[in-house]
Amino acid sequence: MLGWGIAGYGWVARDYAAPAMLAAGHRVQAVCDIGAAARDAARARLDPPGGVHEGLATLLGDPAVQAIYVATPNHLHRAAVEAAAAAGKAVLCEKPMAATLADAEAMAHCVARAGILYGTAFDQRHHPAHEAMREAIAQGLIGTPTAIRIAYACWLDAQWSVTGEGDNWRADPARAGGGALMDLAPHGLDLAQFLLDETLEQVAAFTQRRVQRYAVDDGAVLIGRTTGGTLLQMHVAYNCPDGLPRRRLEILGSAGQLLAEDTMGQDPGGTVLHLDERGRARRLAVPDAEASPFARQMTAFGQAMRDGGAGFSATRDLHTMRLLHQAYEGAGACR
Repeated sequence: MLGWGIAGYGWVARDYAAPAMLAAGHRVQAVCDIGAAARDAARARLDPPGGVHEGLATLLGDPAVQAIYVATPNHLHRAAVEAAAAAGKAVLCEKPMAATLADAEAMAHCVARAGILYGTAFDQRHHPAHEAMREAIAQGLIGTPTAIRIAYACWLDAQWSVTGEGDNWRADPARAGGGALMDLAPHGLDLAQFLLDETLEQVAAFTQRRVQRYAVDDGAVLIGRTTGGTLLQMHVAYNCPDGLPRRRLEILGSAGQLLAEDTMGQDPGGTVLHLDERGRARRLAVPDAEASPFARQMTAFGQAMRDGGAGFSATRDLHTMRLLHQAYEGAGACR
């Protein structure tokens, strides 16, 4: 039973990651958060045997904590990962890897030097639908993949809050490192590479601040190309009402197409269609379709700790962070 420490008990940790750890048969050993309300919530929901703390040091000193899940605001990722590495703890860090490329580079160097298992929490590669799509592509169901199109959007205004803390750090460039592009595009960048088993080698982006009143981008369009020549087109946004269709994933090939609706996100489910070369559609079979991508990710991380790290890679995640930096630099965006 893997003992987890959670650094940062916001809504993703509270509603998705912690329940996923338990569903995977693991234990939440201890939690830390600088916010009193978050600490109270952790005590009420989890009552972890190792306690709830304000700082990270006590949590890292607990020998029953074997792995750390870092879910702090982006600008605090580096310090938490470096401290965990120094304590010899494995790390699963929320995306993006860091608020800046310099921090991400330092993190990758640190975990390599410490020899710990590190992974960025790209839960989308653990979604049952996406794993089924990857297998279908590998088996040649749509012929040669030619393009991926992704729409991944939501509504996030300056006052947005799930837990009621009233502090939307994602709209603060100093803490988030960017806006919709920084927050949402990493999932698409990683997922495209996972689905195709190809590396993205080049990206470019346009960003906008069109609707929301804050200093980060509230929308972006990104294009890219893999080493094999597959094209990527992705639209991410903080300015799309949640009631509208806003999550769509398409993979086009020389002999067909895969179309997924509402698979991108924290929850299982959604639908996947296979369209053949004549446009005839049928549902794609998705094994274990209602399994939580977060729970599958936690199970995979525990397996990687036992098997030597298969499936998780700081080097791969650093490449994705470099792509994100390249996109922002080319857009000339305010970050």
